[in-house]
Amino acid sequence: MQDEINEKTIMLSIQATKLTARLLQKAIKLLLLQAKKEMAKQSIPHGKQTLKQLMRQNAGVSNIEITGDNIKAFEHTAKKYGIDFALKKDISCVPPRYLVFFKGRDADALMSAFKEFSAKKLTQEKKPSLTKTLAAFKEIAKQKNAERGQVKKKDRRIER
Repeated sequence: MQDEINEKTIMLSIQATKLTARLLQKAIKLLLLQAKKEMAKQSIPHGKQTLKQLMRQNAGVSNIEITGDNIKAFEHTAKKYGIDFALKKDISCVPPRYLVFFKGRDADALMSAFKEFSAKKLTQEKKPSLTKTLAAFKEIAKQKNAERGQVKKKDRRIER
């Protein structure tokens, strides 16, 4: 009988140990999850962000105007230079204009980014359009095919 009591006691202590290990594991997971959420709240966003996020960083904010056609190309250049910016669409006028807000301390980086961006745009405009060239060659090919004409029946002119 003593052996049965000893076995039951040992089984109970093993089960309690397993239970506490599981609880400890769950508690640590929850703690890590909570810490990760806190770190995400405190981290400062970089690159494209909302105007509200940009204002929260307590840096002087300046803005410039940009056309709607160049937004994606500007985003690529700004990302390359590591500029924190926010885009705002002003629909009060027709066509709508876009304002780029950026930190005051990023002004020098923004100017160099705009120089590169404008140089890139100028070189793109100087290059001939591939679609226009292709369309012109298609027209020339159509004209040559029309000149040739199409003969449906050919006479072999076999004489006997």
